Amino acid sequence: MRCPFLIGERLYLRAPDPSEVDDLIRWVTHPDVRRHLSRTAPLTRAEEEAWLRGLDTRRDVVLVLVLREGERAIGCVGLHGLGGPDRNAELGISIGEPDAWGQGYGSEAIVLMLDHAFRELNLHRVHLHVKATNPRAIACYERLGFVREGVRREVHWQDGAWVDGVLMSILDREWGARPQAAPRA
Repeated sequence: MRCPFLIGERLYLRAPDPSEVDDLIRWVTHPDVRRHLSRTAPLTRAEEEAWLRGLDTRRDVVLVLVLREGERAIGCVGLHGLGGPDRNAELGISIGEPDAWGQGYGSEAIVLMLDHAFRELNLHRVHLHVKATNPRAIACYERLGFVREGVRREVHWQDGAWVDGVLMSILDREWGARPQAAPRA
């Protein structure tokens, strides 16, 4: 393992490396990934490099998902907007490698991040926003304990139609009440 930060059963999470810019761009611009994101313009290498350089680790924890077997990076997960008296953050995740979809890696990464958020960062609430056209993600979040808070009606334009956004969150006490702890190495 190369510089692991959080270690799970099948993957570990580590800081992104500047040498991975091409992978990061490829993941975010893949048509099947991009349709679930809000980005509509192409992403340039300069933009992605500037984003990496500009990450403020006091406000954002962005980590790369790496398969333990084979040491292959497959996506990113992050907690954004840390800090402040409300102890909230926004979760974002993207699995960029198509052959890693549907394998449970996203769930494992989210468990690691939520465990870190609530146990290490002492957050009170983690929230997210997901397009209503992404039922697999919504089901994953619900399995992990996220609760639907509401709907932002027709907030996204996707494939020639307006799409709702679903707001979801999980609180520290809800995470702590889960019967299953985060996987450990």
